[in-house]
Amino acid sequence: MDFASDNVYGVDAAIMEAMARANTGTAASYAGDEITARVEKQFNEVFEREVKVFLLTTGTAANCLALSTMVPPYGAIFCHGFAHISADECGAPEFFTGGAKLMGLDGVAGKITPKMVKDSLAGFIRAEHDPKPAAISITQSSELGTVYSLDEVQAFGELARAKNLRLHMDGARFANALVSLDCSPAEMTWQAGVDALSFGATKNGAMMVEAVVFFDDKLAVDFEHRRMRAGQLLSKNRFLAAQMEAYLSNDLWLNNARHANEMAARLAGGLSAASDIRLGVDCQANEVFAIMPRATHDVLAKSDAVFHPWLASGSDTDTVGNDEIMIRLVTSFQTTRDDVDAFVNLVG
Repeated sequence: MDFASDNVYGVDAAIMEAMARANTGTAASYAGDEITARVEKQFNEVFEREVKVFLLTTGTAANCLALSTMVPPYGAIFCHGFAHISADECGAPEFFTGGAKLMGLDGVAGKITPKMVKDSLAGFIRAEHDPKPAAISITQSSELGTVYSLDEVQAFGELARAKNLRLHMDGARFANALVSLDCSPAEMTWQAGVDALSFGATKNGAMMVEAVVFFDDKLAVDFEHRRMRAGQLLSKNRFLAAQMEAYLSNDLWLNNARHANEMAARLAGGLSAASDIRLGVDCQANEVFAIMPRATHDVLAKSDAVFHPWLASGSDTDTVGNDEIMIRLVTSFQTTRDDVDAFVNLVG
């Protein structure tokens, strides 16, 4: 019963098989191979238009290199204070942008709003003494497993255009958000005003592949050089491409995400049925945040279940009492009903 993260599980069998197939014969190096070319066409089909796509190995690299095309060293990036770029990437966004400032906003349930960005912009009155507002970054789904609606993404797109800002989407769990909204990739991105997307696959069944997808071609100029300088251009790039090709084929990415979300919903339903447990936030994708008495937590901690206590901000979640604790549980494409039900039975 491992609910620590969707990173703890292995690689989808179809993706492993695709990598094995790529491990025969020879292929052009440095993204000049046929599989990479096919993947580029796949992304055009997925997003219903021509896009510029670059494969990378990590979500941190995808986020930071994407932002580096949008923001000058003296720029400002508006994001949630607990977004991955702000809390979990060791200053990499600042490093790759050459020093841009992250403006962390305190949004409810892991999400920010256009009004928060507007209110923050209103404080930029000191000309060159302030960083220059340059970009907004939203996480889909958020660090608390919540999902921005299409209307919410659209509102950010409109704000970005009105204020001459760029809009970036951290889509480490893009597929989970997509199946939650039951919409098209195009509707959730460029049609709503997103300029660049960090497209995640690793958390949803891949071994180690992410992508930066540009909907504005101007941002992709010289990105090959940025990728190379960051050490993200693999000589045997076909093994990244093989993962992504299998991931996007036969709806594997959507089916994996749908299963993970269904397991999270099952888990959330089972836990919230217990009289002494409540959800910190609504379960909308593949993460469950449950608030429980410390005594209940201690029982779970002594079991073979793996999960993490989670620091809760009052503005982010339902209030956590003095004798309570909130835990995070993450489901994946390999989470089983048996594991979910066994965990629920521990508190039943």
